[in-house]
Amino acid sequence: MQSLSFTPGRAFLSSNSTTVPGAPVNPWTVVFEDEGVAAYFYACDRSHQTQEESILDAMLIYNVAALAKSDEEFERPEPQRIAAVEWSRDGLQAVLYLDGTAQGLFDFQARCGYCRMDFPNFIGDQSDTWRKSTHAWSDAALHRFETALYSEE
Repeated sequence: MQSLSFTPGRAFLSSNSTTVPGAPVNPWTVVFEDEGVAAYFYACDRSHQTQEESILDAMLIYNVAALAKSDEEFERPEPQRIAAVEWSRDGLQAVLYLDGTAQGLFDFQARCGYCRMDFPNFIGDQSDTWRKSTHAWSDAALHRFETALYSEE
């Protein structure tokens, strides 16, 4: 698991897919980025030449102003947060945790993503290889991920 302690408004955490010994290397990367207005979680394919081409999907994780308002309402004393990325054993799924709570999950094999904000969503077209029409959260997908990760082989 890779993690980062940060103050909302500026954060960057990139994590490459893990690989099982003997298995082909996966070109997958996930990126958590907060540039001041909002934070996004990206699914990327490192085999592409440019950064723009490498982005397979993006999901909104939070709006910085809304997060600050929530901290104020709940009288949260410290704005520090912890972001962490955990990969599945086969390196085909990644989950973003904020302060220990899953916020986004990318499934590279199924070519889809899930996030608690369910945003953004686009009308699909026939050239899409990645499902972008919905990013609705799935407790079942998270349960499958965590069960596979923590169960004995």
